[in-house]
Amino acid sequence: MNKIVVFLFLLAIGFISCKNSEKTIDKIEIAEKYFVALNESNSSEMKDLLTDSLITTIPKYEYEARYSKNDYLGKWLKWDSVFEPTYKVVEMKLENGTVKAKVSKTDKRILFFMKKPFLTNQILTLQNNKVISVEEEALNFDEATWEKNRTGLLNWVEENYPKLDLKRYIYDQTEFGGKQLLKAIELYENKK
Repeated sequence: MNKIVVFLFLLAIGFISCKNSEKTIDKIEIAEKYFVALNESNSSEMKDLLTDSLITTIPKYEYEARYSKNDYLGKWLKWDSVFEPTYKVVEMKLENGTVKAKVSKTDKRILFFMKKPFLTNQILTLQNNKVISVEEEALNFDEATWEKNRTGLLNWVEENYPKLDLKRYIYDQTEFGGKQLLKAIELYENKK
């Protein structure tokens, strides 16, 4: 009788361990799919990975943005795709139920303003196997270089292409705003 109880106890522990391992793998897999969808600007894949809304935060700058799924996919993701981003996960782990990832991002906008890839720590919180929030910490943001290049671009465009009205679009995170900014960057880089 005792052998049966011990056997059932060990079987239960094994089952629970496998189930917890499965949850860990699921969260990491979801996070990996999230970054692949970002890298490919794949809104149909991203749609399956998000809850009905997404909160993105950058605590250092007291920044918080709340997106409905439609706004995130229909506006922000399209804006991001204009600059042809490349997201590379440097490392990823599960800690206290959240996924922590170190991510390198490069795109035409970042390379123009900062001259190097942007490295961040990101914390993804999942609810019901979907991403509900992303907290971001910049690791190498070069504010001085970014500001210098931003100011130079704005001044040059205002002087040479005032109809482009870049001051209106530099923070417009829509596909049209992204195209206006990219157009300004390309004009500026080809001015020589």
